[in-house]
Amino acid sequence: MSDGKNGITYADAGVDIDAGNALVERIKPAAKRTKRSGVMAGLGGFGALFDLKDAGYTDPILVGATDGVGTKLRIAIDTGNVDGVGIDLVAMCVNDLVCQGAEPLFFLDYFATGKLETETAARIIEGIAEGCVQSGCALIGGETAEMPGMYEAGDFDLAGFSVGAMERGADLPVGVKEGDVLLGLASNGVHSNGYSLVRKLVEVSGLKWDDTCPWDDSQTLGAALLAPTRLYVKQCLAAVRADGVHALAHITGGGLTENLPRVLPEGLAGNIDLNAWDLPPVFQWLAKTGDMAEAELLKTFNCGVGMILSVEAEQAETLTTLLQEQGETVYQLGTVVSGEGVSYTGSLL
Repeated sequence: MSDGKNGITYADAGVDIDAGNALVERIKPAAKRTKRSGVMAGLGGFGALFDLKDAGYTDPILVGATDGVGTKLRIAIDTGNVDGVGIDLVAMCVNDLVCQGAEPLFFLDYFATGKLETETAARIIEGIAEGCVQSGCALIGGETAEMPGMYEAGDFDLAGFSVGAMERGADLPVGVKEGDVLLGLASNGVHSNGYSLVRKLVEVSGLKWDDTCPWDDSQTLGAALLAPTRLYVKQCLAAVRADGVHALAHITGGGLTENLPRVLPEGLAGNIDLNAWDLPPVFQWLAKTGDMAEAELLKTFNCGVGMILSVEAEQAETLTTLLQEQGETVYQLGTVVSGEGVSYTGSLL
């Protein structure tokens, strides 16, 4: 049907529907990699279907989580190194889910930009798919929003949403008590929290993103700071299923100081020996550059510990071995004691 008019189109307003369709086709193989039991329908529909019975659950409780990547995106945008931020996005959601005792089942993403650049968007979403593969959940849907006038050229934002499940009565934390051993799992960098301060410290240092990294001359500063957040899901679920795990704490914004108390009952505290591990070089550089106090470092960054498990003392050695076999570097950080919050002995700096 034609009325002979050739006026202004949606593309003239800055929204390219054809580019969006091309992106969906491009990312279908990446999404297919994440398929798992329970997925009934994925990309392309108005919604995605998931069968909990097919996933192996008989009396499931659902757990939801949502998060973003924060201003780490600024570094990714400025350097063009966008391949890892999708992994960050997944990790920030599913590492939280596992702290409730839940197995992540599926993931949805929201990608917003001023002008859709198919190659950049595909690299980001392929990273999301990789994070889903590493954590055993399916990428079953998402939204790509092209919004001219809302974002500057080249800018984008990301949000993620994940749903997990556990059998009724299997939720964490449970049974945390005085004398529990605190096991820390190593991080591989700053992960996805504290980047407003990171960016400020880089500004103070006078370095640029493409300068050689001060603590690792094999890469640029930007690349080092974009190391993706570690995914702890499969390892922690293996530990939980082996019994003896009472609580899990994902060390995100607020650092060790703020996150461990979130899983401790009233009247109990964490006592952590700061000499139990070495402060990774990235945090040494950040602390030195900003002349940061140790307390500020501990409540802002993960300081080299991305996840903490509170475990039965008699099973600490067995669980340490299991986690090491799963590829984790494990630190015995301290114990659960009477009190409130977190107390520290020793020194990181």
